Amino acid sequence: MYLQFYGLKDIPFSLTPDPRFLYFTASHREVMANLHYGIQHGKGLIVATGEVGTGKTTMLRAMISRLDRSVLTSYLFNPGLTVPELYQHLAADFGFAPFASKAEALQKFGRLLMMRHSRGLRTVLVVDEAQGLSRELLEEIRLLLNFETYTEKQLQIVLTGQPELRALLNSAELRQLKQRISLRCEIKPIKADEISGYIRTRLKVAGATRLDLFTPDAVALVYRASEGIPRLINNICDNALLNGFAANVRTINADIISEVAESLDLLQPMIEDDPLDVMAGALPPMPVMRDEVVMNWQPEPEMPEFDDPRLNVQKPSRRRSQRRRGGNRQQPQPGEPVQLKVVPPPNEFEEELKAG
Repeated sequence: MYLQFYGLKDIPFSLTPDPRFLYFTASHREVMANLHYGIQHGKGLIVATGEVGTGKTTMLRAMISRLDRSVLTSYLFNPGLTVPELYQHLAADFGFAPFASKAEALQKFGRLLMMRHSRGLRTVLVVDEAQGLSRELLEEIRLLLNFETYTEKQLQIVLTGQPELRALLNSAELRQLKQRISLRCEIKPIKADEISGYIRTRLKVAGATRLDLFTPDAVALVYRASEGIPRLINNICDNALLNGFAANVRTINADIISEVAESLDLLQPMIEDDPLDVMAGALPPMPVMRDEVVMNWQPEPEMPEFDDPRLNVQKPSRRRSQRRRGGNRQQPQPGEPVQLKVVPPPNEFEEELKAG
């Protein structure tokens, strides 16, 4: 709808993994170099991980498209296969069908790998979404790595998946497979200083006559809403071009990006005020006791006095208390000897004997 309005020949921000629109950031160049190095030098098992939407599938398809004809590739994008279905997939892609049993499939596949390796040819199995592979299928993949000579692997396997793949390979049950990993690499999100080049590159590949369709403020807001995930960047920019076409706006500004991000529920709230001002304007702390409880507080009732002399728990009078505390007692003068009067405690048993 907006192609002619913005002078485009193709949709620049499609969600399909088109290798033409691959933008090589520093992370993408590192991953691509690891993949080509591992395949060229027969490194066996290569693992590449990345967050959802970082362009793993696009990277794999770009890598496969750049391999020459000497490399025979099988691309597996559905990890929910069973073991027999896996060998049927390999037989169809590598051309050793038909087979009657798993043993026959392994024999034919082994002869194919040996013939290709003797001619200096590479054979690669690429598995996408590998975090969804079952333990049984991962064990079969480990056994396929046993096709090797004394010096090199006859089959290279590339496993790509989400960060859960790392946790899966770190499990104790798959430690044998983990030890066979030759190379590890990670696709990271696009950085803030790379997103402008990413958007302009996709516009250029799509045939745009203007590369400044997005203002700098709009680009900054796209990064904040997407957090550098290419799939989210494409979704935001595509919807922004559609909204700009509907509003007859030639340049996408930050208001359009904000509206799109809000509709997609991508814009996270941001605290723009000074933290000290926020704390000063906060509500006062809740009191420990309610006000009516504090106002109606009464002291505890006094203990009753007992007349039984044997209990000896009569409450002393205020005058006696003051006397004990030294309130009315005359203090001795300096140098005057102090006389102490020792009063033995009453013997309750003698009083009872006299009374009896």
